[in-house]
Amino acid sequence: MRIKYLLSLASLAFMVNVFAQTNYQMPPKEILELADTKAPAQNLITKSNKYLMQIERPLYKSLDELAEPELRLAGLRINPENFNQARGTYYTGIKLFSLPDAKEIPVTGLPQNLKMQSLIISPQETHLAFIQVLPNDLELWILDLKTGIAKNTNTHHLNAVVGAPVQWDADGQSLLVKSKGEKGKFPDTRVLPKGPATQDATGTKAPARTFQDLLRNKQDEAKFDYYAMANITRVYLNGTPGKTVLPEAVYKRVSLSPDGKNLMSEEVKQPYSYTLTFGSFASQFNIYTSDGQKLSTFYDRPLQDKIPSDFDAVAAGKREISWRDDKPATLVWAEAPDGGDPKNPSEFRDQIFQADAPFTQPKSICYLKNRVSDMSFGKGDFAIVQDFWWKTRNTRVYSINPSLEKQEPKLIFDRSSEDVYGDPGAFATTFNAMNRPVLEFSKDGKKLYLEGEGCSPEGNKPFLDEFEIATKKTKRLWRADGKSTYETIVKVLDIEKKLLITSIEAPKTMPNLFIRNFGKKDAPRQITFRPNPYESMAKVSKQKIFYKRKDGVQLSATLYLPAGYDKAKSGKLPMLMEAYPTEYKDDKAAGQVKESPHTFISINWATPVYWVNRGFAILEDAQFPIIGKGTEEPNDTYNEQLVADAEAAIRYVDSLGLVDKNRCAVMGHSYGAFMTANLLCHSNLFAAGIARSGAYNRTLTPFGFQSEERNYWQAQKIYNTMSPFNFADKFSSPILLIHGDADNNPGTFTLQSERLFQAIKGNGGKARLVLLPFESHGYAARENIMHMLWEMDSWLDKWVKNK
Repeated sequence: MRIKYLLSLASLAFMVNVFAQTNYQMPPKEILELADTKAPAQNLITKSNKYLMQIERPLYKSLDELAEPELRLAGLRINPENFNQARGTYYTGIKLFSLPDAKEIPVTGLPQNLKMQSLIISPQETHLAFIQVLPNDLELWILDLKTGIAKNTNTHHLNAVVGAPVQWDADGQSLLVKSKGEKGKFPDTRVLPKGPATQDATGTKAPARTFQDLLRNKQDEAKFDYYAMANITRVYLNGTPGKTVLPEAVYKRVSLSPDGKNLMSEEVKQPYSYTLTFGSFASQFNIYTSDGQKLSTFYDRPLQDKIPSDFDAVAAGKREISWRDDKPATLVWAEAPDGGDPKNPSEFRDQIFQADAPFTQPKSICYLKNRVSDMSFGKGDFAIVQDFWWKTRNTRVYSINPSLEKQEPKLIFDRSSEDVYGDPGAFATTFNAMNRPVLEFSKDGKKLYLEGEGCSPEGNKPFLDEFEIATKKTKRLWRADGKSTYETIVKVLDIEKKLLITSIEAPKTMPNLFIRNFGKKDAPRQITFRPNPYESMAKVSKQKIFYKRKDGVQLSATLYLPAGYDKAKSGKLPMLMEAYPTEYKDDKAAGQVKESPHTFISINWATPVYWVNRGFAILEDAQFPIIGKGTEEPNDTYNEQLVADAEAAIRYVDSLGLVDKNRCAVMGHSYGAFMTANLLCHSNLFAAGIARSGAYNRTLTPFGFQSEERNYWQAQKIYNTMSPFNFADKFSSPILLIHGDADNNPGTFTLQSERLFQAIKGNGGKARLVLLPFESHGYAARENIMHMLWEMDSWLDKWVKNK
């Protein structure tokens, strides 16, 4: 008995050790100094290029911030203390400069403990409005751009739970804000349910992806209404008392017509859904005068629960309802002749309509072969329309005359969206007198302009082209040389004077802004001067490598080597590979180079590059195409192609004599984590793996995932063979599973990592499960991120570096 008792105590001690909560740890110095480097300011240039703002944000949130009260309702995460979206991004500093001289305008009067969000510039570019986030309230502040003086408007109790909480009126002298009124927190009284929550399947197909944070009962519905409902109030800059324009409702969006005389609102309506997020709830589109007098109901949109799961499927009826940017008050929208179901045969897949005020007489502009994906208006008789069809990856660009009815669009481009080398770019826009984005024409009105990324085998070389409307011919105006830097267009300052604002960077040079005259050979003039904050990376080697898969598919990756590495002296290195699979229909497009080799070596919480300072070779963003030609779908041979992608990368770096192929690790986040788990259970290529916030059992995402549009019952074999959970007894190497314990991403429930860990453990495999408190799909708190880096470093040190 005594022996059994002692054994039981020993077993208990072992269990406590296995399941004990780990205190927060810090990564080693080489990683910590990079991870704690201050985040660079973001550049914001006003529409007419008058001002440049540099806004600063915290590098991380604190654990205390993530632990703030949070309600999870209808796909939203709500802070009930201040009627704001929980976990939102905010800014803590701002610098203001005039352009083009880049002269700083001192900013004064900002609130203490600045936490600003929802920044929006007035149409005349005289003021910046922003919300100051307080623990129990949201305030409206105004910054005078000419003087740099910030003032509190004394407008409190804003509601930022749903949609944009602030927008300017057309005259720039007043704003429309969403207000919660005098509401406090939802009454915290315990109310027992009056019965069970019920749902019915009525025999009509209603597929839905695995969304999280959904409504579950009538109590949730009441809370959603309470926090999401707001009234629309007009606030005046001159101090005139504000007035209510629209009564309390759940406003998904409220948009002013370009002339500022009409308002269109989209108001969420019951009944609500317990399987979809609020974005799919029924809604009503109403038209009001700018003072709030209701003119009409334009459209009643039903609950969007019957849309097929096909990626080319859309809602039946009106959709993409918006104002025409080149007209004072004209609505434009699309309707699908096939009822929104791509399985229904139809010569055309979309029809574009418009209606002038009072919006009761719709006119058909044109039909499109594919689903509309973008519309850019220029003037009354000219617009550009783009469409797209997922199944074939076909995209087309047309010109139309929106003043005509039922015309045949004039085809400009017809291409595969996968072919980045053949991408002609996007038509450049400017802002008209109503402060709306419209196509930018040449002075004579005969030409447009195209801005593109300029992907090529040598890397991205962004460009600006002139497009002649009559002949559809293009003329190259400027292209970055791409020899040692990556330069991209930020803004077109003046097309006639040939002035651009560009951003220039290099692997060791931080991105900075320049003014370039592309009509001259002069060097561009630098206007921002941000130094490289990562001193320890100064001598790290970065290079683009190219190699082939065994079936001939061309692949590439970015290879980093430690500072001062000498192959002859140091020998072969351990390697950490990071990747994210991408689906293709064209094997030639799959291997195209999609980034410049000269981009800045930037650091963020998710990057594998930290470990180059710990003696690892890093293979970042290794191409992992999954290809399905013709009638085949990419995932039909997912695992085989995944292994082939990994084999090709390891074989190549091994041939260079740089990497020890027996000390290679693989890592990924989300779908990259799914990839990592599959590689470990279907190959012997890696000494260890790190999988963060992945999904590992595809039967739990039965109505499609990532780029898989078939449901589980249409492709059971595919779902099962792609699920590493089903092969938990086959894991060849140890896997570190990290997951936020509040993940809200569709499909990547925290349960996915917990169940895979249990399955591996139960089958005698090696794994470690780390659940980061309060974290969602992307990690935010410094305490959690530092501990994550420590976990990863310890794992790599134990199972790879010192294998």
